[in-house]
Amino acid sequence: MTSSTTTALSETLMKRETAMPADASFWDRNAEKYSKSPIKNMDAYRETMDRTRAHLKPGDNVLEVGCGTGSTALLLAPKVKHITGSDISAKMIEIAQGKVVDDKPKNVDFLQCTPFDEQLKDRSYDAVMAFSFLHLVEDLPATLARIHALLKPGGLLISKTVCLAEQTRLWGVPIAVMRCFGLAPYVNLLTAHALESAITDARFKILETGFYPARPPARFVVAKKM
Repeated sequence: MTSSTTTALSETLMKRETAMPADASFWDRNAEKYSKSPIKNMDAYRETMDRTRAHLKPGDNVLEVGCGTGSTALLLAPKVKHITGSDISAKMIEIAQGKVVDDKPKNVDFLQCTPFDEQLKDRSYDAVMAFSFLHLVEDLPATLARIHALLKPGGLLISKTVCLAEQTRLWGVPIAVMRCFGLAPYVNLLTAHALESAITDARFKILETGFYPARPPARFVVAKKM
């Protein structure tokens, strides 16, 4: 594995608009670097935000799981009634809270927690957003089931997920090596089909899909709680 390959893969995994890893320590260590790194594919990010806005309503109460440093929550806050951003990383949440200043939306709060935390109440949210998140959880079915429980009847899961297996499952080898050196979090090598099957198995109906971007493949999925 060349240094350029390691760097490229590390950047792909780090460029979560938001995310939540299996362990907090990786993102705590990388929070400052992450917060200062620009989004490389701004066109794909804008497309993701435009499609997300199309599904949000002014009266919505929204949860973002794996909110990272809070930029996306703050960007979308004017579209909804309230957004709660959550992340397992204390350092990410500290940075996010630092962004809530006088000229920022007042309808945003940030919590250090996992989706399974008891302070997140069942049937409380009109939408749960999970951007560059689902490929970082070790138990995808349990996570999707919990998101389903958190949503009100008919609520929406709005997600974008890196699907490296759309390219090749050989990514598993360099990722495993990088994890040994603390250079990568846990990554589930998903295809778009496997991701969407897991979502429908969790009692969601898929309403919209897309790749933003196509390479590296990041699957955008909007699904309704059934």
